[in-house]
Amino acid sequence: MKKRTIAVAALALGISSMLVVPASGHEPPGKAKGKQKDEVKLGIDRFLEEELERVNGKNVGLITNPTGVDQELSSIVDLLYDHPEVNLTALYGPEHGVRGDAQAGEYVEFYTDEKTGLPVYSLYGETRTPTAEMLEDVDVLVFDIQDVGTRFYTYIYTMANAMEAAEEQNIEFIVLDRPNPLGGESVAGPVLEPEYASFIGQYRIPIRHGMTVGELATLFNEEFEIDADVTVVEMEGWQREMTYDDTGLEWVLPSPNMPTTDSAVVYPGGAWFEGTNVSEGRGTAKPFELIGAPFIDGTELAAALNALDLPGVAFRASYFTPQFSKHAGELSGGIEIHVTDKDAFEPVSAGLHMVKTIQDMYPEDFEFRAEDSEGISFFDNLVGNGWIREAIEAGTSAEEIEERWQEDVAEFENLREDYLLYHDKGGKGKEKGKGNPH
Repeated sequence: MKKRTIAVAALALGISSMLVVPASGHEPPGKAKGKQKDEVKLGIDRFLEEELERVNGKNVGLITNPTGVDQELSSIVDLLYDHPEVNLTALYGPEHGVRGDAQAGEYVEFYTDEKTGLPVYSLYGETRTPTAEMLEDVDVLVFDIQDVGTRFYTYIYTMANAMEAAEEQNIEFIVLDRPNPLGGESVAGPVLEPEYASFIGQYRIPIRHGMTVGELATLFNEEFEIDADVTVVEMEGWQREMTYDDTGLEWVLPSPNMPTTDSAVVYPGGAWFEGTNVSEGRGTAKPFELIGAPFIDGTELAAALNALDLPGVAFRASYFTPQFSKHAGELSGGIEIHVTDKDAFEPVSAGLHMVKTIQDMYPEDFEFRAEDSEGISFFDNLVGNGWIREAIEAGTSAEEIEERWQEDVAEFENLREDYLLYHDKGGKGKEKGKGNPH
């Protein structure tokens, strides 16, 4: 593969390890009382302070959503629109929209932003790639969206599709980088097989990729030959061992069913149930942390899962009634996932064990989502292949299934080395048995 140099705006300058406490004695916003955290400066803040010359005299298109905020939680839409040196001409929204008011899978049509009067184009639904007409008043596209570190979260493909459109229209593309909330060390899960590509997985990356959006942009651009003119405005102070809770930043929910960092931590495994008839907790206060169905006995399931002694997690019997989505209005038995040690927890492995355990316990009731005309289930799109579903149905052990994807994970880890913009300090280690250590 070619390795063309991509412009990267300024190297990260290291961790700021001291917190400044105001004279009042109160800790600054975003800092947990009694627990010192490292401060991370986001790409948006560095862009506004140091890199605005990149858009001087140019018409700017902005791809963002409610997570596009600076460290003071001010929206990038308003910051750029009100800035005298920036000519913001158009907005582009991913799944859930620029203002985040659409549920998963809901199509957001073209509209005019009430606050700024700017046109807002949807990059979800019928048009996932900006058309030439959408970009006719744009010289540079800026991308600022918080990702959650998992392959099947759609925002990274909104970014990739926009990069393709930018290349076709000879438009510059700037990524304002943000943390991977799961940290940047662990890489885990099956690598997508091309025939299972979809909008929840377009490229050959594992479920847990361990990269920031800026790093993914450079990898997508080179390895999958998008060949756009990409610049990444790096963060300052982010290290690979950091989870989101280590950054000192406030969490803004990236989508309606990702309300907390706890949701993001369990998502690489909890979301496997989207491909089944078991609720993944949508329609409850704890999506992806609550797993269940009307046919499940929560006490029995919790006991079976706890007996597996999976690292960093405990399962509590739970009963809940989703307000929408699967089993809406029906009392469902199941479990709540309690992560007891985020460093030790292996969400991809836990997801596999949960699906297999439920299938083994309730073979007459548990179902994968139906296959399409090509024999592919939505579950296959999620995990990135068809063999895992077949192996689970055939009674193959979780350990055998995990072993099968290790070689691909190791290959990806070697590949991603060329695109890492931040480097660890010895850190917290990797998911045990899920990839090669650096």
